Parts: sequence; structure tokens; C-alpha cells
Amino acid sequence: MTIHSFCSPGFLESLNIFGLYILLEQLEGKICVEAALTAHQRKFQLILLRDGLGADKISTILQLAQEQDIPVKYISATEIDAMAHGKTHGGVVALCSAKKPMVQEDLFRLLSARGGSLFLLLLEGVDDSQNLGFVLRTAEAVGVGAVLLKKHLWDFDATAVSRASSGAFERLPLILFESADRLLPKLKRFDVTIYGCIANTKRTIYEADLSQSIVVALGGEKRGLSAAVRHHCDKFLKIPMAVDMGSLSLSHAAAIVLGEVMRQRILKWADENQR
Repeated sequence: MTIHSFCSPGFLESLNIFGLYILLEQLEGKICVEAALTAHQRKFQLILLRDGLGADKISTILQLAQEQDIPVKYISATEIDAMAHGKTHGGVVALCSAKKPMVQEDLFRLLSARGGSLFLLLLEGVDDSQNLGFVLRTAEAVGVGAVLLKKHLWDFDATAVSRASSGAFERLPLILFESADRLLPKLKRFDVTIYGCIANTKRTIYEADLSQSIVVALGGEKRGLSAAVRHHCDKFLKIPMAVDMGSLSLSHAAAIVLGEVMRQRILKWADENQR
């Protein structure tokens, strides 16, 4: 979205003092802005703060802005409310460039530099920005190293994703790939096992060794995993249910499956440390 969508003409004139362009993304809320400042994946043009906002609440933002030479401007509550997408901004809005997505080659460089067991997440059938943000928040919490998403499916409001992810979108590597047929065979060179999560299989997530290097492939509630991704899966898993409910939403399914991966890895680490 553009700055023109939110600002009055008079306020736009004040923004022009700082040499801003109209095509910038808008981050809202202390958590998202602080995460983006720390991640260094965006170029900030201006940070806007509500008049009267306590310095103790935004001390980290002020420090990072000073270190990165980013202008900070205090504006009225009326002006910042008019700019904001919603009511949860907490008096903090930032205007910045888009986060540049990573591509397949970036992923291979990232994996080559990492040691230990790999933990990657491949997503298909993501329906909306909020759902994707929730999944990214869970993924970061349980230690996913990178999230893989088909390039032609990326049609989300990045600021909405960042807000729903509580800043995880800013920190977590998000890889956009062109084709599963080109990506997944190359990933197997890193000795990963690709687990596809589908409903019509016997093995549950509690009956598989998920502590090794893995890619977890999750599909959306409507379409599930594509045939192209299924073709490259080494094994299939399902979430056991006490009642036949068909399928869960992507964010709920991700929380259950990724949580089990983390549980198994914690047990493995504890066992290894006791030896």
C-alpha cells in the first residue's frame, strides 16, 4: 500500500521533508518495527511515534534508529490512527522498503553454512496473510530454519503477514521457489527426509523419527499437497484425531506437527547430553 492511502495532504507535505517516496511498506506496532530494525532486511525511511509515548516503552527502537541513522518523528494520535491499518499499532508506525525475498540459491548457501540437523517447512495452499503469519510465528518458535513457498503463490500483504507473525516474518528466512521438481531433489543432497502431511496415510506424526534432518510439507485445508510435492516426499504422515473432522486449518495443523518435531528434538538433545 502507498503512503497516499493513509495520509492527509498536509501530512504528506511534512513527510516530503525527509525525501520519502510514495511506494513504501508500512509496519505497525513495537514488536514488528523492532524485529525489522534488528533483522536489517529493510531500508527504513522514517519512524513515526505517537506524541506522549513513553521513551521507556520504545527505548530499543530509539536506540536502533539512532544507530542506523533513521529519522524519528512524533505526530498526534489522530494522525497516526489515520495512517494505521488497525487499532493495535500502539503508537508506532514505520515507513520502509519491502523485505527482499530469498530464492533457491540463497537457501543452498544458508544450508551449507549450518551444522546439525536441518528443520525446514514447505507450505502450499496458504489462503491469506493472517494464516501465513500465524504459521511463521509458530515456525520460528519451534526452531524452523527456513520456510519454503512457491513463488507464483506469493500474493500477500507483507505488512499484514509481519503483524500476524509478531515479527517472525522479519527474522525467518522465507524462500520463494519456482518448481518443486527443481528444488526438492537438490535438497536431498543435504541428507534431508521429506515428510508430506496428508490425511489418507497410516503413519502418524508420533510414529516417525522427526529428530533427523527433515523437510515438513504442509498443504492448505482445501487442496492439500500438490502432486508435484507428493512425488518427492520420502514418507507421509498424518495427525491422529479422536473424531473424524476431515482436515484442520493450516495454522492449527502446523502448530501440532511442528510442535511434535520440537518435542522429539528436545528429547534427543537431552538424551545426548546425559551420555
